[in-house]
Amino acid sequence: MRWGKPLAYVPILKGKAGEFSALAHVTPAVRSCIRPVMELVPDPDVRDVLETFCDRAMDAVPQGAVLTVDSGALPTTRVLEGEAGGPITRLSESMGLRGVRMCPVVRLTDSRDVLAEASRAVAAHESGACLRFSVAVDISEPLPPRGQIRSLLRRLRLEPEEVDLLIDAGPVDSRLACDHLVARSLSALTALSPWRWRRECVAAGAFPLNLTGFPRGRATPVPRRDAQLWRRVLSEWQGIPPDFGDFGVTHPRVPAKSRGTPDPNMRYTTPDAWQVFVYPRVRAGNDDFFTLSADLVGSPYWPVSGAGTSWGDARLKECATRQRVKAGGGTEWRAWATSHHLAVVASDTATHGRHEGSDTRPQG
Repeated sequence: MRWGKPLAYVPILKGKAGEFSALAHVTPAVRSCIRPVMELVPDPDVRDVLETFCDRAMDAVPQGAVLTVDSGALPTTRVLEGEAGGPITRLSESMGLRGVRMCPVVRLTDSRDVLAEASRAVAAHESGACLRFSVAVDISEPLPPRGQIRSLLRRLRLEPEEVDLLIDAGPVDSRLACDHLVARSLSALTALSPWRWRRECVAAGAFPLNLTGFPRGRATPVPRRDAQLWRRVLSEWQGIPPDFGDFGVTHPRVPAKSRGTPDPNMRYTTPDAWQVFVYPRVRAGNDDFFTLSADLVGSPYWPVSGAGTSWGDARLKECATRQRVKAGGGTEWRAWATSHHLAVVASDTATHGRHEGSDTRPQG
């Protein structure tokens, strides 16, 4: 095992209303074994992405808990005139005012200015940092020399034991891609794990970019190749088992903003696949989601624990039995799907960790 530390689940979630709502409703048991990373997503429809993100974090994160925050998708230029600083500085100040402790995400490719802001955030929040290293096909970084890592740690004024390592394998959409990314992830672990980080994680995402082309009126399975990748890494890696990370029920990359109202849908997680329900819009409003929910609850994919599985499952059961006046919309469906996903994957990861622990204890 990891020197007494059980395996954790690291969901990398888009910092939108649905994802924050799901995070706000996780049970204490789930919260105890997840380390969420929230990504700030540029949104032209939101007047102030940073302040909106911080407001949502204040509502979703319990007092004293730490939220790992990745602002890498935002422009690094100063967001206000004068000395206000860039995104990390604004986030650090705003999160601090709201009583939320922050762990900033950094990359080896970050500029000196970005690392200087991260260093100040680290000093203010005293929660360390997260080093995100990409081995993805579309955003691949070369393995860094030791001097580059020493320089990064020096700029952050941190020891490796105060930094989480997040190896990001990005999208994995086929068996061939999985083979390729397993090899890349193992190479990164071999090169980087000797630094003895606070935690290590291998993350990937296998959910499609959007629901275009999915059949309507029934469930369609999508293999959870991100979980397959992680299990293969665990089986081939001889060192300390890395935590499992994924991108929830979304694609790792931010899709182009869609127009119009989405058809009723549910991305329902099972141990080995997502069962994707997409229903045609026949009834007024989103009432077809009531039918979808009833079919889901009556399907083999509905868990034995039923509505008690998660906050999201309880909402789905309410829709299935028409105990809700309205069936929600895209934001609610994403929140309920993410809520179910967090509960299922956190439980599976913890169980897998217990099995790993029983297999890897030193003998004698």
